[in-house]
Amino acid sequence: MKKVAFIGLGTMGYPMAGHLSRAKHDVIVYNRTFEKAVAWQGEYEGSVATTPAEAAEAADIVCMCVGNDDDVRSVVYGETGILAGLKQGSLLVDHTTASPTLAKELAIAAHECHCGFLDAPVSGGEAGAINANLTIMVGGNETAFAQSELVLSIYAKSLRLMGPSGSGQLTKAVNQICIAGILQGLSEGLHFAEQAGLDIEAVVDVISKGAAQSWQMDNRSGTMAAGKFDYGFAVNWMRKDLAIVLDTADKIQASVPLTALVDQFYADLQRLGGGRWDTSSLIERLRLPDIKPGNPEKGQSN
Repeated sequence: MKKVAFIGLGTMGYPMAGHLSRAKHDVIVYNRTFEKAVAWQGEYEGSVATTPAEAAEAADIVCMCVGNDDDVRSVVYGETGILAGLKQGSLLVDHTTASPTLAKELAIAAHECHCGFLDAPVSGGEAGAINANLTIMVGGNETAFAQSELVLSIYAKSLRLMGPSGSGQLTKAVNQICIAGILQGLSEGLHFAEQAGLDIEAVVDVISKGAAQSWQMDNRSGTMAAGKFDYGFAVNWMRKDLAIVLDTADKIQASVPLTALVDQFYADLQRLGGGRWDTSSLIERLRLPDIKPGNPEKGQSN
């Protein structure tokens, strides 16, 4: 049994911390909205901390899953931050999808505290977190990775060390590039079928048996056709991730023109008031052909 702190009880962190508790680890949680932590404690066995430092004090492993780079820094640094409480020899694991630059920064900061660090973003969405079926791509050294495996494998279907610090975040960037392109292609295909008057269900049934098949097709084509977009990762969060992708691509001189274009399509959805729709809502933009990238006069600002 490990003593594990979990910082951040959002859509992903809440069930992830719950799996650790059900696996009989000694879990202490922290959330910026304290009532959320209290609600978690009412559902699972564990304790609640009032600061990240307090949560980290007795932990062998501290996991965090918050929103973005600024959110990570807000819970890591300062008198009440994780590093202020982290004990020598413990391990800090960041499940946030953040920048590779931040991952390298945190690895140095943890090393200065004589602690390990892993950047370990996840893929699989809310359903993956609830069902302990996440894919975790990890950056760091082999010693820290070995220290983490017993804990992270509790909510992972796939767990792999990708390379040194920052490699987990770089791999997650590749993941988001692929998702953006697949969803745009699926959106265009379904929209084409709609305009051609085809039976969407029949079309999907046929082409999903061949080379066009994808997870997005299997799990989102029906809801996309029905115009229902409350089934997963939000547009606002995807744009945060794609901003990291585009910034990193510029730094490493990688060409990602399709990703840049799809990012603008997501910006259109935000202007339509769809920032909280899931990422499969790209099809909705195609149903409104007068919406053009970069035209703020169409739809609402978000």
